[in-house]
Amino acid sequence: MFPLRSLLLSILLLAGCAVTNPRPAEHRTGPVILVSIDGFRADFLDRGLAPHLSALAASGVRARAMRPAFPTLTFPNHYTLVTGLYPDHHGIIHNRMVDPETGARYVYNDPATTADPHWWGGEPIWVGAERHGIRTATMFWPGSDVAIQGVRPSLWMQYDGKLTPAQRVDALLGWFDAPAAQRPAFATLYFDQVDHAGHDFGPNSPEVAAAAAQIDAAIGRLLDGLAARGLADHADLVVVSDHGSAPTSEERLVFLDRIVDLEQAGLTMPGIVIGFRPAPEHRAEVEAALLAPHDHLQCWRKEHIPARLHYGSNPRVPPLVCAAEAGWMITSRDFDAQKKGHYSRGEHGYDNAAPEMRAMFVAHGPSFRKGLVVPEFDNVDVYPLLTRLLGIPAAKNDGNPATGRAMLTGSD
Repeated sequence: MFPLRSLLLSILLLAGCAVTNPRPAEHRTGPVILVSIDGFRADFLDRGLAPHLSALAASGVRARAMRPAFPTLTFPNHYTLVTGLYPDHHGIIHNRMVDPETGARYVYNDPATTADPHWWGGEPIWVGAERHGIRTATMFWPGSDVAIQGVRPSLWMQYDGKLTPAQRVDALLGWFDAPAAQRPAFATLYFDQVDHAGHDFGPNSPEVAAAAAQIDAAIGRLLDGLAARGLADHADLVVVSDHGSAPTSEERLVFLDRIVDLEQAGLTMPGIVIGFRPAPEHRAEVEAALLAPHDHLQCWRKEHIPARLHYGSNPRVPPLVCAAEAGWMITSRDFDAQKKGHYSRGEHGYDNAAPEMRAMFVAHGPSFRKGLVVPEFDNVDVYPLLTRLLGIPAAKNDGNPATGRAMLTGSD
């Protein structure tokens, strides 16, 4: 077991104060805690795998599903949840991308690239909160370790995938053991175990069920810890996921090099959603190859991407974008030879209209109505809900504040 005292010491060493003597919003008596369970598909909640989470949903607010932003990838959607902006508007348009102006590369799991604030547009909730005197603390949320607009959360941690769910919960609870003036009024918590199991074994696997049970136990640990600190009746919990997962197979592969000359195509965004920026002398040939009809693959010029996807106006989106059909993967013959059949068993990134991509939303606490089930909504609507809970003005965003208002007590 990782010693809690050592963990808390590391938190303090990493902590950055954004405002002097921040204080919680005066209208609140407890914190707002935003929890992400990466890759937890909306229908997982109905499988009986997560009794603590199901109990929160039954006695609080649950959405039938939450629609993630396109592309349905981890970093774009986590940043959408805390800014209320579609990826096209906040700039994290993919997990991997190239800035056409500077040639700089962004790779989601490379801190040397993600730490550059110029990638991160919009105003995440912790920046707005800190600027309004509200102390915040984040556990591994994408973007929270970056000085966005020169501001970081008062307390934050560099991502460490070795920390168990229980250790993450204990670290967050430790923040609430500080003297009253130093406790956060807004905190985030991030779990990635369900997503990893989904990639490795598929969304319908026993391993995903085990990972969901592990995270549910951590949710129970959080609830017990809040109760022990007298916060059980005062904390508002908002539990979300960033996307779902579709089962995949090495029998469902699109071989890109059979469609286009990869030497000419100018690939800038790899994955389930791929993008190309070919050199001018190859543009016509590459366009003709990609825009022709293909089985299990849809390609567009960026200006012709369907409006419902809210994608294509950002300069970082390359001129040509393709997306695989849900359950299919994009590869090449060389890459296939390297993989030797060892492809992931579950994937995401697909069209956000695919049922397998639906995300989960549960909210519980004194601010929320009891036993309410709301229709599916877009995840951009989470940000205006958070600003309302914290009592701060919302920055420019794409969300609909009416979605969150309907969940709150006194909204009739």
